[in-house]
Amino acid sequence: MKPEIPIWEKSNLTIEEAAVYFNIGASTLRRLAAREDCPYVLWVGSKCLIKRVCFEEYLQKAFSI
Repeated sequence: MKPEIPIWEKSNLTIEEAAVYFNIGASTLRRLAAREDCPYVLWVGSKCLIKRVCFEEYLQKAFSI
């Protein structure tokens, strides 16, 4: 059995985990992640992961998304 790591301890989150963690809709996250210049996205094959700390920094500077 694989140990469950709490979301707040993960460095990279799936779209679904990030939606729960940041209280932002999954479709909004997908739209943001689709941008070419997105510094907080890590693509593993076709799987999109959100770099938690980088996205937190992005949100700190953002006025709206």
